[in-house]
Amino acid sequence: MHTDVNTLFDNLWQNYLTVTPSADKIHDLLGSTQKDDIINDHIALRTFNIEKVGLEKLAAHFLAIGYKECGEYHFEAKKLYAKHYEHSDPTQPKVFISELLVEKCSPELQAIVTDMVAQIDESAVTADNFLYSGTHWQVSTDTYKKLLAESEYAAWMSAWGYRANHFTVNINTLAKFDNIHDVNQALKDAGFALNTSGGEVKGSPEVLLEQSSTLADEYAVTFSDGDMRIPSCFYEFAIRYPKPDGEIYTGFVAASADKIFESTNARLL
Repeated sequence: MHTDVNTLFDNLWQNYLTVTPSADKIHDLLGSTQKDDIINDHIALRTFNIEKVGLEKLAAHFLAIGYKECGEYHFEAKKLYAKHYEHSDPTQPKVFISELLVEKCSPELQAIVTDMVAQIDESAVTADNFLYSGTHWQVSTDTYKKLLAESEYAAWMSAWGYRANHFTVNINTLAKFDNIHDVNQALKDAGFALNTSGGEVKGSPEVLLEQSSTLADEYAVTFSDGDMRIPSCFYEFAIRYPKPDGEIYTGFVAASADKIFESTNARLL
């Protein structure tokens, strides 16, 4: 496992950029000339609640470099469970890890996912690069579509595997913007499509967090029977508000996160 938080996030970022080319363009759009005001609020990772690769196995990589567990979240309709983690240094990004509750899914999905996970080498899970190692299996386009019909989350995992599915611009630190509506307008003016599920802005100042996100880039995946362009990863934007004690809120809002997951939804197949 990595011992340095910056090295881990640099690797996650480079891996994310390979399938999310829009992220660099968004940096140019939102950042000031130096772009050093683009601070990453948080990343999100996905997995399955199978012991070999469960949420806690991913979290171990972060706990080893100074993170601690801070909150848990339930997404009944999507059959997901999640936790978020914060570093002892508040300037480091927060981490949101979710897992699919596989036993709540159909026998067919369970069989496909169990087979995928069986192909992962035990030692790979604790290796330095596991969190950005991608897939350890290859499924067919037919299998991908079968998963998609039941769980967009499982389908995304079958195609992309282990990687950050999004990074998040911390609007609080931007020099050119001081609210989420202006950020969204700048993105739309530049031709970026936003996730409108639950509205362009999820959350509110009342819940101390407002979030928006682009729709995931479309990128080609090599499946076992050929290539297909599907949604890859997306970029999120978050502004956080102070709690009554004056401290900035650092948690997540389940109702908003529920809609953010939909940024990777397949549009047309």
